[in-house]
Amino acid sequence: MISVNDFKTGLTVEVEGDIFTVIDFQHVKPGKGAAFVRSKLKNLRNGNTVERTFRAGETIGRAIIENRAVQYLYNSGNEYSFMDNETYDQFELEKKQLEWEINFLKENMTVNITSYQGEILGIQLPNSVDLKVVETEPGIKGNTAQGATKNATVETGLTLQVPLFINEGDVLLIDTREGKYVSRA
Repeated sequence: MISVNDFKTGLTVEVEGDIFTVIDFQHVKPGKGAAFVRSKLKNLRNGNTVERTFRAGETIGRAIIENRAVQYLYNSGNEYSFMDNETYDQFELEKKQLEWEINFLKENMTVNITSYQGEILGIQLPNSVDLKVVETEPGIKGNTAQGATKNATVETGLTLQVPLFINEGDVLLIDTREGKYVSRA
């Protein structure tokens, strides 16, 4: 158990049977009435964000989240197969659990799996990945206004904005948190 007075950003807690991570919190001491903690929590099972208010000093369950390194193997339809790097056990996750992460997954890539008491909550990608451009329009000579961009599709199917000098076959460094171009790799 943990007191809501001890909230920190990134802390994982269990509230009413769901697992949440603390995104933001604020301790409030009104001039009249009891103190309370206003918080913004992200549900780790479905990704929804909720705002909750707790009385100061209230205790809630602490959720211990386990992270393990796994290797992405392949996908077949809506199933994505992974292998644990330590035990070599293989398991599948459904496409709906990996909606954002699919944009960056390449075969044989190492990612971290997040689980709580044996229940797999999702995967954590590295902050950036290298992906090859498979389709883009050619840069038009003379179209060099500052910050000009064009669409490019990378090997995983993600379409993003890139500078005009990027060509098909280039390998790009892409930020997985926002899905944006960082640089050429």
